[in-house]
Amino acid sequence: MPILEVCVGSVPDATAARRAGANRVELCGALELGGLTPSLGLLEGVLDAADLPVVVMLRPRGGGFAYDTGEWSAMLRDASHLIRAGASGIVFGALTAERGIEAERVRRLVDAAAGSETVFHRAFDFVADPAAALEELISLGVTRVLTTGGAPSAVEGAESLRRLIDQAKGRIEVLPGGGVTAGGVGELVRRAGCTQVHIGAATSAWDPSITGAQAASLCDLNRLAAGELRVVDPEAVAAVRAALDQPPV
Repeated sequence: MPILEVCVGSVPDATAARRAGANRVELCGALELGGLTPSLGLLEGVLDAADLPVVVMLRPRGGGFAYDTGEWSAMLRDASHLIRAGASGIVFGALTAERGIEAERVRRLVDAAAGSETVFHRAFDFVADPAAALEELISLGVTRVLTTGGAPSAVEGAESLRRLIDQAKGRIEVLPGGGVTAGGVGELVRRAGCTQVHIGAATSAWDPSITGAQAASLCDLNRLAAGELRVVDPEAVAAVRAALDQPPV
């Protein structure tokens, strides 16, 4: 039977996925942003609660996948911490500005995994040449690639997924994921010829301490909707510092 991997963001998520039939979970923080690196405490809680392999997202921020030196340093450190804490593997993506594989950084993350699984996530869906990118990931020793086949959903990308699986010839695992539901998973497995699938299986829950509007007010929704990153403006910091340093009137 195909392996079922479920994306989770909490201990209750992980236990619910296990009870419902998951074979493996991918643990993320901030799933509303597409998944970021979770805390070590969360990983430990999931490992304690769910008797399943846990691969862990390694992503320092939302947006794209071309990281600066500080972000890259954090990813390397997090990789080592997560593996030592008991993760079965790490999930990451690293692209150049030209939408190619950031090969040296991928190689270093494979080394940091120290023999544990390495998964190149859906950053793969944005590469300029998927066939060439797959060969590069194979040469770098990556265990698995998570992809829709470059389509809006895995079912829509089933033919592309089949081509990637045929190209891989067992040298790397191809994990279809993205928009997979019970209504389409049978068609996906049949058309793509895959042996595993990844699902989000998401629904909504509410934190009763604040309203939805109040929760939204804590987020930078304008930048989020535009695909922009929120970064510190040093001139704004300096202006406030200067204002604070003025003698009181």
